Amino acid sequence: MIQVLIADNHPVVRLGVRNALQSAEDIRLMGDVGTTSELFNVLQDKQPDVLLMELDIPEINGIAALRKLKQEYPDVQVLIYSGQSEDVYALSTIRSGASGYLSKTATMDYLQDAIRKVAQGGMFITNELAQRLAFDEGTQKPRRFFRKLSTREVEVLKMLASGKRNKEVAQGLNLNEKTVSTYKARLMKKLNVDNMVDLLQQAKALELY
Repeated sequence: MIQVLIADNHPVVRLGVRNALQSAEDIRLMGDVGTTSELFNVLQDKQPDVLLMELDIPEINGIAALRKLKQEYPDVQVLIYSGQSEDVYALSTIRSGASGYLSKTATMDYLQDAIRKVAQGGMFITNELAQRLAFDEGTQKPRRFFRKLSTREVEVLKMLASGKRNKEVAQGLNLNEKTVSTYKARLMKKLNVDNMVDLLQQAKALELY
């Protein structure tokens, strides 16, 4: 029996996933949480086989929470379940320890299959995502730039794109402001821009906001 824990701040989503998993004889829901503090409190007592986690779960940045979780509970397989653009965030989450990335537009049967695959130690990404990662079509030029970015650079860019100032980015990612400025300079160089307006345009092209 695959033990699953849901971490999502939307009660309706948690209810929908619970109902969807009830039909699977080999999957058992051990609970659900809405914040990272609730998540880590639950994990202190019992670890699931698979954690189904929303990327934008409140309190701790989703990727930062993923890193912390994999450091403290390496045996928990994490399946990211998100409405964020998968061809941008899937690589970042997988680099940070996730076993798969699934869009919230996926069918419930697809969700069950993804849970089974990561529970067995496999990696789950959609065929469409695999194709986008493998080929750079002319209409996907921004994606080529994206693959030059580190996970931390993507985090910084996302926060800047959401309107955060350097100080807020530093606090959110546990960095100092000087380091954030360094990341901004790197981002401009890698994304081939020389000002914040163009940098935010690139973030928009990457669907970061």
